[in-house]
Amino acid sequence: MNVLLLVAKAPVAGQAKTRLCPPADPIQAARIAAASLLDTLAAARATASTIPVLAHTGRFADAEYSAELTAALAGWHLLAQRGDTFADRLANAHADTAAAFPGRPVLQIGMDTPQIGPAVLTTALDRLAEHQAVFGPALDGGWWALGLRDPRYASALRDVPMSTDDTGRRTLAALHGRGLQPAILPVQRDVDDWSTALAVAADLPGTRFADAVTAVDRHLLIGHAR
Repeated sequence: MNVLLLVAKAPVAGQAKTRLCPPADPIQAARIAAASLLDTLAAARATASTIPVLAHTGRFADAEYSAELTAALAGWHLLAQRGDTFADRLANAHADTAAAFPGRPVLQIGMDTPQIGPAVLTTALDRLAEHQAVFGPALDGGWWALGLRDPRYASALRDVPMSTDDTGRRTLAALHGRGLQPAILPVQRDVDDWSTALAVAADLPGTRFADAVTAVDRHLLIGHAR
């Protein structure tokens, strides 16, 4: 059985998805983040033969939709993120997951790709069964997924600058430096700005994420009509 590792932060107003402001206000941005996380949690839970693990930072008690998030996390193995940099927190999340579930392959995703459903995750896990690693590049130059048959190789992430337009290239180079040749997964969009939020929401009608984005658009339309 594989481990599905989700790395996320509590969607607290003023601390989550701040690049969506404006047009969203801090509460609306946090609600979009919460919706994205809820959709991702549901996709992970619907993926067969996986152990769901959440490496988190922040207080979910202070988050938007805190009650729904608490309910959705029932049965998940929870790990607190640790480390001074995001790169360290990612590497430590893999290490802590490996310690909790030794010998299990780990597929790690984030909370910025609510369009990733069980079929996409299952395909990634199938590829991981055939390769030592899988890597999912993002359209913005980063990455949305990293799968490792041996999660100790995630230590390679410690030297990679995160959240840059060449993070993906540098991550691949770091993995190659450890002797890995990851299978490449389809490119996906990370929701980092408003235009991307609109584009992803348009492809996800009826989801929590699309509803949260549409709520901001509706509020803006009402404001302009006054």
